[in-house]
Amino acid sequence: MIKYVILIYFLIISLISVIVTVHDKNAAKKSKWRVKESTLLLLGFIGGAAFMFMTMLIIRHKTKKAKFMVPLPLFAAIHIVALVLAFMYL
Repeated sequence: MIKYVILIYFLIISLISVIVTVHDKNAAKKSKWRVKESTLLLLGFIGGAAFMFMTMLIIRHKTKKAKFMVPLPLFAAIHIVALVLAFMYL
């Protein structure tokens, strides 16, 4: 049961991360209010990194910033390992 709660958490935080990333890209195009970089990184850190990273590559958002292109794949790898371990041992 706990495995599925963890999986649902990652899916929800990933969806939120994608939505916020796309919103920030659209806001950048329109010179509107932007999402703080620290907020984007926090969303990646708490579980949204994999889908946020893929979204950034697809929509070409912040791809030239090492501040995002280095930690997000690292966070994603850690999350994937954590999910695999959770499904193996819980």
